[in-house]
Amino acid sequence: MQKENIRNLIQLLDDSAFLFPRKVALIFGTKKVTYSELADFSKKLALSLSKLGVGEFDKVALWLPNFPEFVYSFFAVLRLRAIVVPINSMFKREEARFIVEDCCAKVLICSIDKVEDSENILLRSNCLKQIICFPAPEGKQIVLDFNKLLEDSEFKEIININENDFAEIVYTSGTTGHPKGACLSHKNLVSNIKDCAQIIRFSRKDRLLCILPLFHSFSSTVCMLLPLYKGATIVIMRSVRPFKRVIRAISKHRITVFVGVPSVFSILNEIKISPLRLLFNIFVNPIRLCISGAAALPLSVWQNFEKKFRRRLLQGYGLTEASPVVSLNPPRDRRKPDSIGVVLPSVKVKVVDKNDNELAPDKIGELLVKGPNVMQGYYNLEEETRKVLKNGWLYTGDLARIDAEGFIYIMGRIKEMINVRGFNVYPCEIEDLLYKYPKVKEAAVVGVPHKHRGEVPVAFVAAECLVDERQILNYLLTNLASYKVPLKILLRDSLPKNST
Repeated sequence: MQKENIRNLIQLLDDSAFLFPRKVALIFGTKKVTYSELADFSKKLALSLSKLGVGEFDKVALWLPNFPEFVYSFFAVLRLRAIVVPINSMFKREEARFIVEDCCAKVLICSIDKVEDSENILLRSNCLKQIICFPAPEGKQIVLDFNKLLEDSEFKEIININENDFAEIVYTSGTTGHPKGACLSHKNLVSNIKDCAQIIRFSRKDRLLCILPLFHSFSSTVCMLLPLYKGATIVIMRSVRPFKRVIRAISKHRITVFVGVPSVFSILNEIKISPLRLLFNIFVNPIRLCISGAAALPLSVWQNFEKKFRRRLLQGYGLTEASPVVSLNPPRDRRKPDSIGVVLPSVKVKVVDKNDNELAPDKIGELLVKGPNVMQGYYNLEEETRKVLKNGWLYTGDLARIDAEGFIYIMGRIKEMINVRGFNVYPCEIEDLLYKYPKVKEAAVVGVPHKHRGEVPVAFVAAECLVDERQILNYLLTNLASYKVPLKILLRDSLPKNST
């Protein structure tokens, strides 16, 4: 069934509800929600939000973990031509407060574990007017019960939603300074969904396991909107822990598409499975495709996973500002595992030097992206927007090269490039080698000032067991030019990460 005329996300859901009303859209534990029920729940909640004063272009923040209620809320807000603002469910109170106040959210929908922090934000905020909680807490007069809002009669008002209207403001998870809100329109997201569906060949027969947090742009597009566009089934899990539950869910629900991040596939590589069980999984398990996103996939993880499970593992590349997918390794055609694949059908990319001159194949420069998926700008940050959106191109800040066949290779961030005596050193080249060293679990290379060489690389390594720093350095000296070899190898139990 063709749905090429879809121009906004409400049309996306309602068309699927019309075509597949009794098809199960969401599974959460023992709970099953059909497409018809999903559309109805979102309409009922939209009516309740409208009565609370939510109207066109108002912002509603969702501070929720992976629940079906996240999906109901997402579409309810959009029905009012309002704007969804997802908040990282791992954020603490003051981090969430910044986003609520920065976007001037009118309503905050939260889970019960966030209700006290949400009340605190409400009492200190000039913009926030109402808190809705799931499930409802007892004795909270200023908090509304999410479930009671679903008891209202069906939302019937037809609101004209323009494809250029903002659908979401998704805040980037920067490691320095405050997060920036990327404004994504209905057109941005719909175009990215259609591109992904074309490359992955997604169908209504697929069952996708959603273990990644829905507040994240990668999960929101690939694990929620893409399956709903095609009339597929989404199995939602609140957490990846304990991981045995994930394994059971794959088997129980006959999952066909598994989406994860590199650490998930690394865990799968380490799981000890008997030869008979492994053979059973290979030949009986219905999974046809695995996709890794949101972070760089080490080559060794890719190789070990495909060898062990005999399933294709696709690596892609994206960023929140691009809705988010930019490129993907083709599922069936020739792939290059150390590459992030080829650009999506409606997207263009190029690599430029410091003077914005386009570079020849295999030359390293900044990666630029252009297409209907590129954001409208950063919310209320005109200067930051001008820095990254120029002449229709999104300046990613990523160093890359594109080979003659169009395959893209990420070499690192511009700010991370290390200049050693005038030579450019790209951290990812060293990190890729470190990941190939036995027992190395995580690796990160950074540049530090040096009085004689300008800068030098230093490597941070987390290993499964005790490793010898000198042996690692000798290994790198054998495989790298001497100026690229880190001055030091610093061993850690684990590497620091932000909450995302």
